[in-house]
Amino acid sequence: MDSLFIVANLKSNKTYAEAKLWLDTFDRIDKNLLEQKKVIICPSFVLLQTFKTFISQNNLRVSLGAQTVSSVDEGAHTGEVNAKQIKDFADYVIIGHSEERKLLNESDPLLQEKVNLSLKYGLTPIYCVQNQDTFIPQGVTIVAYEPIFAIGSGTPDTPYNAGNVAKAIKTKGIPTVLYGGSITFTNVKEFTKESSLSGVLVGGASLEAQEFIKIIKNA
Repeated sequence: MDSLFIVANLKSNKTYAEAKLWLDTFDRIDKNLLEQKKVIICPSFVLLQTFKTFISQNNLRVSLGAQTVSSVDEGAHTGEVNAKQIKDFADYVIIGHSEERKLLNESDPLLQEKVNLSLKYGLTPIYCVQNQDTFIPQGVTIVAYEPIFAIGSGTPDTPYNAGNVAKAIKTKGIPTVLYGGSITFTNVKEFTKESSLSGVLVGGASLEAQEFIKIIKNA
């Protein structure tokens, strides 16, 4: 059986001190859980070094991801964080999250450029879609199905429907499909039991390390 993906998207949260506290708490996890599942943590750019150092020093079997990536390569692009830079700290990157699509009006061609540059520098995209008909760029192997109504609402999709959406996405040649949207430690098992789902992308419930540990344990 392939590894079960448990991805934490911390979004625009945590100061340096708060991140250290989160990590200190997370370090109490039963390390056997990290051997059994593929855990990926996605902090904001300014905290990637903090997380990388802590994970290395404490020998945690955890991968890091960025929450987004620039659609342009390195160069004279003030304020942009490019894939080549991110690869020094992370192995994964979230692309196409509905919050970014809404706030920044990201187009399909722009998202394809983000995917292209990520792959160029060895980053694995975790590509977010809102339904089974959402455009998926060439080269994507991990998709996260996140229905807009479920993000931050406390009302997730049903595991049955999420499973059916995953099946439809897999017919496009995508081997790994995750579900995201109001995942908690009480409902995560219902989603990970769906054979067509390979794990979950967790938002708000990952902000407390103890809650995230419970999700990993229950998945």
